[in-house]
Amino acid sequence: MQTIKNINKILIFFLISHVIIWTLIPSISNNNLPLDTIEALAWSSNLDWGYIKHPPLSAWFVEIFYRIFGNQDWSYYLLSQIFMLISFFYVFKFSKEFFNNNLLGLISVLLIEAIYFYNFTTPEFNVNVCQLPFWALTVYYCWKGIKQNDNLSWLMFGFFAALGVLSKYLFFYLLFSLDILIIYLIINKKLGYKFLFSLISFILVLLPHIFWLIENDYVTLTYALHRTGIEDTNFLSSHLMNPVIFLGKQIGILIPFFVMLLCIVSKFKIKFKFKETKLLFLIASSILPIILILLTSFLLGMKIRTMWMTPFYLFMGVFFVYIFQNKIILKKIKYFFSIFLIFFILSPITYFYISATKTNKRTDYPGKKIAKIVQKKWDNNFKNKIVIVGGDEWHAGNLSYHLQSRPRWDNIFQNKKNNLFNENDGFVLIGNSDILIKICETKFFEVENQGVCMIGQYK
Repeated sequence: MQTIKNINKILIFFLISHVIIWTLIPSISNNNLPLDTIEALAWSSNLDWGYIKHPPLSAWFVEIFYRIFGNQDWSYYLLSQIFMLISFFYVFKFSKEFFNNNLLGLISVLLIEAIYFYNFTTPEFNVNVCQLPFWALTVYYCWKGIKQNDNLSWLMFGFFAALGVLSKYLFFYLLFSLDILIIYLIINKKLGYKFLFSLISFILVLLPHIFWLIENDYVTLTYALHRTGIEDTNFLSSHLMNPVIFLGKQIGILIPFFVMLLCIVSKFKIKFKFKETKLLFLIASSILPIILILLTSFLLGMKIRTMWMTPFYLFMGVFFVYIFQNKIILKKIKYFFSIFLIFFILSPITYFYISATKTNKRTDYPGKKIAKIVQKKWDNNFKNKIVIVGGDEWHAGNLSYHLQSRPRWDNIFQNKKNNLFNENDGFVLIGNSDILIKICETKFFEVENQGVCMIGQYK
């Protein structure tokens, strides 16, 4: 019992340390929020059931934090780490279903901390980070559903699966993998049809977004397909090189993971018992989604962007600890912790160094400075508030985030709707100076290589 208590304390200490470090470091080193976070904040200034690039959930969460904390950058780094904390916790909770030894569960969590996606990239809250807790919860409740076959577990599985899809459509790779396993278990009479309860919560949660997709000509799906690069007709570069490049990057990303695993595993010889439900489930939740996305790349010539793989390795630690649990030498656990600490400390130091020494990153953009200049010029010339900012998600999104009135963002250059604003609305448009100076008939000026056009009620 004492051992379990100590392990729980270590886990809690690790989770709190991770949250504090990865909230504090970017808060100190970055001058501006990262691109994807600003983009989500731009969308959330006009809440909807979907956006041109992604489903709505990442925007909803940043808007909740904006309404609580305003334009305090540290709060959005904290938001990312809260999502990481939930993910790590449910990976550990899931591991307890597979191991009688809590230490093995702790090892499973610490192993994935060594993966680039769960440390270095976490300060940027985006759709990839947004998926993580729902990925973990979906896997957890799917296992509970298979194990207990109760209505509540299946309803929770469907609910969190839908939230995952509302984070990013790539979530379907996990769901398709789990569905393959569920069908296999039904065929082999190891599972009944109560899993259909999951469809109730899944469809109900997704329904508003489906209606939004239909009303908006499936714009999010079109964007997702465009990002894959499947329009490339060169067979060698798309169908062969893309999968090879993808594999090479994944191997590189997993090197620290396997270095830590080698510290405590005596031999890598294993015998698979493919009829074992636990092993099949771990394969379906951690290995099969990666195989499916690799096959997609090969068959369709799809280009897999590295960051898309963020949630795919959440249960990789549980999988490898499970198959090597009889080969793990617990006497080497101190050596394992030492290697873990090296990676745990090195990653934030590297992040801070890069952030402090390189000055051409998005996080060096003077968003606050530009917003102050715009606000001052507005106050000197106009009497109403700024209600709308126009332009791309980055430049206009930063204005929307930093300006006092939190104006609604709209990419006027792409928006085909008329009457975006009325004469009583304060409107600021930021973009290419050469273009704006030709069309701006009111107040125009330049700031940081961008043109700014203002339309409002003069004093």
